[in-house]
Amino acid sequence: MASSTMVLAGYIPRWRGRGWWFVAAALAALAGCAGAGVDGAAIERLPPLRSGDTTLTVADAADRVPRPDLLQVDEPMRQFVAHYTAGQSNSRLRLMSLHQAVRGAGGLGLQYDPFAEGTAREVFRRGVANCLSYANLFVALAREAGLDASYQWVEVRPQWSRVSERLQVGLHVNVSVRLRDGTRYMVDIDPLPSREMAGSRELSDREAEALYYNNIAMDALGRNELATAWFHLVRALQLSPANAHLWVNLGALYRASGQHREAERSYLQALDLDSTEYPAMTNLAVLYGLEGREQERQYWLGRVETHRQMNPYYHAWQGDEAAAAGDWQAALGHYDRAVELLPGDGHLLFSRGLIHYRLNDLGAAALDIEQAIDLATLQSDITYYQQQLEVVRKAQLAGV
Repeated sequence: MASSTMVLAGYIPRWRGRGWWFVAAALAALAGCAGAGVDGAAIERLPPLRSGDTTLTVADAADRVPRPDLLQVDEPMRQFVAHYTAGQSNSRLRLMSLHQAVRGAGGLGLQYDPFAEGTAREVFRRGVANCLSYANLFVALAREAGLDASYQWVEVRPQWSRVSERLQVGLHVNVSVRLRDGTRYMVDIDPLPSREMAGSRELSDREAEALYYNNIAMDALGRNELATAWFHLVRALQLSPANAHLWVNLGALYRASGQHREAERSYLQALDLDSTEYPAMTNLAVLYGLEGREQERQYWLGRVETHRQMNPYYHAWQGDEAAAAGDWQAALGHYDRAVELLPGDGHLLFSRGLIHYRLNDLGAAALDIEQAIDLATLQSDITYYQQQLEVVRKAQLAGV
């Protein structure tokens, strides 16, 4: 049966509201086995970064990075919360009222901008946010309203390019609010369809703060401002040293400065933390290609291919391509493999059910869709799946 998880308003990095998108050659995207952690002292021992004629150390970052309180609430914000939630003892009503006030034209009328970084106070004043800064605002306001709100990391289902089979891996941050009865709501500024979600977990405030500094660092790296990128990425790693994605970004920063050995060690550290950190694998392959280390390059390309073949979403993508070409039998084969790899994914089961329907295997279609309904967590999915199941059952009756 469906759980009590519901969505107020949608989703979406590269932390897709700014999302730091990782683009790699041919990857998979299931959560993998985590390796040993990294203690904070390891960050203090990071090799210096060379930026032009300047050498930058970890110590240099200490006084160069502003440290705003992302969740600080001022008096206008307190009044806003009080105005829209006063007298509401029911936590669900308080959540609904607060959400409407933040998004609705009668309240803040908050607008989405993928580049609008900021603290809760900054977002409240300007009325524009990306996914992470929206999370800053809503977590702060919800807690002021007495709600149990936290940041949530959402992994976006990977997408392959039709031309080159390159993969785009998305990461996203939104808000999770748990009510007194155990019901959990996900609150977001830019909704992502549920079928595009590949997993989620709650983030600590400290981890979310690390993402804030990472976003600033990656912006700076894109402008080739290596010093600014270094200062902010060091701060991010100090806050969240076990985040493999941050180590990949550190490797990119070292590579931009021409420090290949330091880049290599950073990518390997990311893989030690998460053996399925595909951007680290592909970056190693690129690095070794630049250096003419062909044997090592081929090794990592092989690792990438192995992980791709173990990724259910890659096989689902192949199934979608076959279906688009009208080859329903081939599509079924690809989806059979996808479901074999991830049997508890209702979206995969539902898609396979539709393929069975196109192949006129109505019993198999009904079974897959029924299982998808049992696994669904969102009412919108359940309703849609039930509608499609009714179509299948009518076809069964017509064939009797």
